Amino acid sequence: MVDEQDTRIDMTTGAITPKLFHLAWPLVLGNLLQTLYNLADMFWVGRVSPEAVAAVALMFPLSWMFVSTAMGVTAATIALVSQHVGAGNDRRADLVVAQSCLLATVVSLVLAAVGLLARHELLWLIGARDQVYVEAMEYIVVIFLALPLTFLFFAFRASLQGAGDTKTAMWLVAISAGLNIVIDPFFILGWGPFPAMGTQGAAVATFVARFVATAAGIYILLRGDWGVELHVSDLVPNWAVQRKLFAVGYPASIDGWARSFAAVVMAAFVARFGAAATAAYGIGLRYMSVSWSVSGAVGQATATGVGQNLGARTPDRATAVTYTATGVTMGVLFVAGGAAWLFPEFAMRIFIDDRAVVEEGVVFLRIVALSWGFFGGLMVVQGAFRGAGDTEIAMVLSFLSRWLLRVPLAVVLAFAWTVTLPGVGTVSSLGMGVDGLWWAYASAAVASFVVGVAWFLRGTWKEGVIDRETAAADD
Repeated sequence: MVDEQDTRIDMTTGAITPKLFHLAWPLVLGNLLQTLYNLADMFWVGRVSPEAVAAVALMFPLSWMFVSTAMGVTAATIALVSQHVGAGNDRRADLVVAQSCLLATVVSLVLAAVGLLARHELLWLIGARDQVYVEAMEYIVVIFLALPLTFLFFAFRASLQGAGDTKTAMWLVAISAGLNIVIDPFFILGWGPFPAMGTQGAAVATFVARFVATAAGIYILLRGDWGVELHVSDLVPNWAVQRKLFAVGYPASIDGWARSFAAVVMAAFVARFGAAATAAYGIGLRYMSVSWSVSGAVGQATATGVGQNLGARTPDRATAVTYTATGVTMGVLFVAGGAAWLFPEFAMRIFIDDRAVVEEGVVFLRIVALSWGFFGGLMVVQGAFRGAGDTEIAMVLSFLSRWLLRVPLAVVLAFAWTVTLPGVGTVSSLGMGVDGLWWAYASAAVASFVVGVAWFLRGTWKEGVIDRETAAADD
């Protein structure tokens, strides 16, 4: 059996930087591998047609909506498991794991059913038309069928992460990503005995890869050798734990939906400027997803560190974990963004050789890339709030970044309109075209980061989400 002390990382003692690194790097690598197989999808679909690329580009925000929802549902798992582990309540942590798996299954099945019933309306709302609509429809059906696998894997990952084990999930993501990359061209282009399925083939490859990872994850939880254990007897609904998961998790779920719907709205805005802009946006988002993968992973590691230290009643150390994680993340992403800013055409031509798409993509990267550090910094700070159980604050910051800043700025900067306001007079937008959408991304990232840091400095998050005495009594 695996010694759980070999897999758990205790963030409550010792030097912060090396422990944070050991906790974060498997999450970073796992997220990058996840991003890699998203990039592989785009690479092989790019060999089909510009319409196929546009279809997958439009599906990315919608797919991210479901991933964000899964992350929201399991955000409470990270907070509760990490704080129970920090407080020494391992059996209570196991109960949270089972209840999280139960909740993830129910929510994913409901979303899959609703999504399949409303798939035509969803595609129409996000701007899919003509051949792009046909390609997107083939893709979305399979993605909905894969939702339960996605949610269960996130429950598994959050459970181990809360206990301080980030390596095990990383290895499963590596296996899943590697499998997806290998089988992509067989399903998309029809290599060997397989028929060429185009965009639907990319979704089928994703389904197969997620099935393998999820099955292995459930097996690992049932074994119980990696710091937490899934007890079958705990799968009976425990309404006290479910209420706690709901109380901590619903803001994170709303947060995920708010982020995802904003992404869908932005995709719909971009679609108004044609297939070339949409394809460039999809490729640009793939590069941005690399920065999100890094910052999201460090934010998850920060959540674990903050949760464990609040469970152990060491809030000053939780603050130090957050400062360290934010500074390192922003430094890395400013370097990465600088590279994309310097070589945007090279970055675009990796995926497609269409002149119009490349030209639009160059403009996108030149405007947005240098703001990646601010995107990342905010995500790490939000991770700290989630680890503390203050998911409401993380939710508000997401609403601020997207719905109060990015979307309104996009309307003002990109589209041409004029209104007459009583007592004010005529007000006109800037009408910059699709470039205005790119500037909305960058401007909102900077402003929301400033607000997030100011809120963190208030220190209201330092009271943990669990009551140590009550939890001990329950055990």
